[in-house]
Amino acid sequence: MPGRRLLPRLFVRLVDLLPEPSLRVQRIVAAAVILTQGGIAVTGAIVRVTASGLGCPTWPQCFPGSFTPVPHAEVPVIHQAVEFGNRLITFLVVLTAAAAVIVVTRARRRREVLIYAWLMPASTVLQAVIGGITVLTGLLWWTVAVHLLASMLVVWLSVLLFVKIGQPDAGETRERAPRALRRLTALSALTLSAVLITGTMVTGAGPHAGDKSIDRPVPRLEVEITTLVHLHSSLLVAYLALVVGLGFGLVATHAAPQVMRRLRVLVVLVAAQGLLGAVQFATGVPEVLVAFHVAGAAACTAATAALWAALSERTLRERTEAALVES
Repeated sequence: MPGRRLLPRLFVRLVDLLPEPSLRVQRIVAAAVILTQGGIAVTGAIVRVTASGLGCPTWPQCFPGSFTPVPHAEVPVIHQAVEFGNRLITFLVVLTAAAAVIVVTRARRRREVLIYAWLMPASTVLQAVIGGITVLTGLLWWTVAVHLLASMLVVWLSVLLFVKIGQPDAGETRERAPRALRRLTALSALTLSAVLITGTMVTGAGPHAGDKSIDRPVPRLEVEITTLVHLHSSLLVAYLALVVGLGFGLVATHAAPQVMRRLRVLVVLVAAQGLLGAVQFATGVPEVLVAFHVAGAAACTAATAALWAALSERTLRERTEAALVES
């Protein structure tokens, strides 16, 4: 037990040597976490559509005996550069995740904020393991799907971290919408999860396997892609319908302006994502649109998380007590 306590105390003492970060700095770091977590999902899509998934055929090394690319007759230089570049982005993810833990620890933020902050490096380690499994299994389609879905989950958590950082520690949480509307928001989030899952299935059956080597064909999902596309698009329509229905409920209950702004952003993003998906299907899934579609998925996930977080607020206890006295 003493040994377990020593490490946290040592970490806090080291962090205390740094200047105390302002709230602005904390929020900038949290925003950087969102950007890097969403960004690495996009660069991962670029790796896949350029068939560079096995540009570094081993993990954690790029090639046996080397962590960096080396000339190889069977692996084009461009594929090595793209895959190795994606791995380098991981360092940015690690740096921002570590920075989030450091700034909230130094600022002595409440336990809730600390938990969300520590989830960032923990999820980064998990993603590294999943990425290694993806490479070592030869880009097996379901491992690629799990890799992307995990990224979307981390994007959601990083948005909540950003919101939690902006709230006062000495406060109380109150709901800004009726329970029915909060449940509807949760249902829309679950529907978004289904949209994302079926989207990875479309990818698993689609033309972009991540590698084009003849001697090591990438295992694909053996399901008719048109069927999967219809399922994916139908769920997206259902997701949009739920969000619009939520909007009517929020208008009827006179929701706060901040909530309505986030709702409008979400509706625009989901509609744009649906239009982009339709264009992709009609044009034969061009590579560049795949990257934009993954970016759109991350944006929709972040916007849904932001709306969910906006349905409750944390206010200072003094204000809460004053409101009770006035009433």
